[in-house]
Amino acid sequence: MNNMKIIDLSIPLGVGTPPWPTYEPLQVKYFKRLAPNGANGQLVTHSNHIGTHLDGEIHFYTPGKDIASLDMDFLVHEGVIVDLSDVAGEYDVYTSEMIEERVDVKEGDILIISTGYHQYSWDQPTADEVTYMVKHPGPDREFAEWAKKKKLRWIGVDCGSADHPMNTKIRDWMPKNAAECDTHFQKKYGKGLSEVFTDDKYQLMHLEMFPHGIVHAECLGGDMDLLLNERVTIGCFPWRFVDGESSIARIVAFVDEKTYEEKMALKAKAELTKFGDVARARNEWLVEEGRKRAKNAK
Repeated sequence: MNNMKIIDLSIPLGVGTPPWPTYEPLQVKYFKRLAPNGANGQLVTHSNHIGTHLDGEIHFYTPGKDIASLDMDFLVHEGVIVDLSDVAGEYDVYTSEMIEERVDVKEGDILIISTGYHQYSWDQPTADEVTYMVKHPGPDREFAEWAKKKKLRWIGVDCGSADHPMNTKIRDWMPKNAAECDTHFQKKYGKGLSEVFTDDKYQLMHLEMFPHGIVHAECLGGDMDLLLNERVTIGCFPWRFVDGESSIARIVAFVDEKTYEEKMALKAKAELTKFGDVARARNEWLVEEGRKRAKNAK
């Protein structure tokens, strides 16, 4: 990776970052200060499922690997960042066909999926926590079986979960949204929510994938809109967490200097968040650049 530059695909982490529903949020407390202690020191408590994080195998699979057991060749590898925001909207189901229409996915790749829902992340000017966690699109079993055939290393998503939100406990916790989704499914797919996500499919991206070593990262964002529908080297850097079921992580893309300069020139023209990342909803022209790349590649 000589002369490689880094583009951040992680969202900022602070006390305002929402954890996955019902999980512990981030709490920060000073236990000493410069006066009179000579140094600032903080105590931090949180669940592992807040901000950009990697779900580990033992999150749902007892005999699986802990986070510390994931080697760097697994965590850092070539992959693709695909944008599905033009074909998968609120409560929609996305498919492997949608992905392969835009990018070439190779066996053993890392796959990052941009649903476009990071525009609703807490750090964005268009933040909407309920939409981000409860209304984003997600996959069905067809996608999971395709991912196994491709032997994907790991998957990343720019929203609350790699599963469809209504294929998780959120479906029970938020009945009003479940009813909205049911109406949407009936209209778009000709089947109700309980027919699309039957009990045997419950949280399939976790329960059916982790035993096969295909884990996923959730809540990506950062400057991913600069790299839509492109092949890059991707790195995920969780803690070397012994017995960790999951971990907060920094996820980045490695690009060459020329590409980095081109991307930073685009970023210079873009409206940014208060944290200095591309503001998704305010830069539709940049998203359109990614769509053009997908069309040209095919």
